Amino acid sequence: MNKGKVKFFNVSKGFGFIKDADSDNEYFVHASGLVDKIKENDDVTFELAEGKKGINAVNVKKIQ
Repeated sequence: MNKGKVKFFNVSKGFGFIKDADSDNEYFVHASGLVDKIKENDDVTFELAEGKKGINAVNVKKIQ
């Protein structure tokens, strides 16, 4: 399970980006990959999966 911070998330369009805490890589996240509702600057945990255009963050959960 990776940890990171939501860098950007557009609720109306249903996508955004998460910055990995360990590697500083950024991963695309789609609303279909969310477990919890997220917004910018939320701390989250996530898994990585191959998507249509590369690696995506999935199973995204907000850290309480």
